[in-house]
Amino acid sequence: MTGTTDLAEAVCADDGRLEGVDLRVLAQRLGTPLHVYSAPAIGARIRALQTALRGQDALICYAVKANSNLAVLGLMADAGLGADIVSAGELQRSLRAGIPAGRIVFSGVAKSADEIGDALAAGIGRFNVESKDELRLLQDVAAARGAVARASVRVNPDVDALTHAKISTGKSENKFGVGIDEAREWFADSTRLTHVRLDGLHVHIGSQMLCLDPIQLALQRVAALWRELTSSGYAINSIDVGGGLGVRYRDGQDQPVSVQDYAEVIRKTLDGFGGRILLEPGRWLVAEAGFLLTRVLRIKQGRQRRFLVVDAAMTELVRPSLYDAWHEIVPILRRPLPPQIYDVVGPVCESSDTFAVDRQLPPCEPGDLLMIKTTGAYGAAMASNYNSRPLAVEVLLERGRYAVVRRRQTLEEMIAGEQPARNWECA
Repeated sequence: MTGTTDLAEAVCADDGRLEGVDLRVLAQRLGTPLHVYSAPAIGARIRALQTALRGQDALICYAVKANSNLAVLGLMADAGLGADIVSAGELQRSLRAGIPAGRIVFSGVAKSADEIGDALAAGIGRFNVESKDELRLLQDVAAARGAVARASVRVNPDVDALTHAKISTGKSENKFGVGIDEAREWFADSTRLTHVRLDGLHVHIGSQMLCLDPIQLALQRVAALWRELTSSGYAINSIDVGGGLGVRYRDGQDQPVSVQDYAEVIRKTLDGFGGRILLEPGRWLVAEAGFLLTRVLRIKQGRQRRFLVVDAAMTELVRPSLYDAWHEIVPILRRPLPPQIYDVVGPVCESSDTFAVDRQLPPCEPGDLLMIKTTGAYGAAMASNYNSRPLAVEVLLERGRYAVVRRRQTLEEMIAGEQPARNWECA
């Protein structure tokens, strides 16, 4: 099992049903655009990774940024997962979803003093520290609170993740982490840290990786540092191997790695390590379990191109606009006629509001329901109100039933924090 084929089969919607729920009825009741998530598909991914890691002292910390819906986080909590967070907001979401503070790891390059203070007050398990300035700030905030923070240095191993430039994080020119030489200096000076226990290493080189070679190379460099530090007398109790496993966006082209092979790389590379291994999967757990339903508004025939205008936009799924990302698009009702070529576009007033160019699809008509696949990660999580569009409804499906896990935003909710400039003050 590759860890992807099983999901593709589990959420096949050729008959208009997903997890036993009629998507046409769902769209009629709740309107479109509409995000739907398969709870069984997410559960299958969780179990596959847990099975692959069996026998290792490993904690899976779900990368909340991939999909931060409380219901999705609740699935992670129920399965015993932790959380990898990058903001105080993600901290509060994780806690509210039932993820214990001790299973939460705080990553990110721009933690503020207030965010660090909130995390210390909650009792999170570990901070992944990205810069010397952040390490000093963590020491100061922890000292002021009379607390001791457990911390790992995020090592930038200068490894090309072989992925899109905008989601590569492990090269020396990227903003994330510090070089191996600087990491050594941190440990050499660690006796000065009265309120930070620096006893961990962290590495994460990118996202949507479809090859194990960069991951293995990065882990080899971290493993060498771990052994060097241990031989010098420093205790390394945690190694965070990051996340970044890729998923299948394009059938026949994207070939995700086997999760068993991934686990074996971790096992062999860190052989002999006696501490806890942390993992930060996000996209791999939720992307293929999510779909965006959208309805065709009209067909516009231009001089050179035929546009399929739908009611979803870059406000619901920004990945194609931001990364030129490919997402499979399929009609729920397929007409047995020769396919046509469309540019699939949304209603936002930007030329970049385009889901697909020169895409071959069965003939479509206004009112048809389409499914955009593999949107469970970085779909709703990156949504916006641009053009004053309300955030879309989100629904969780399982065993022939559905639950609305985020209702469609109203105009009043959208503008709730805005007000006329009536109360002027001087500063």
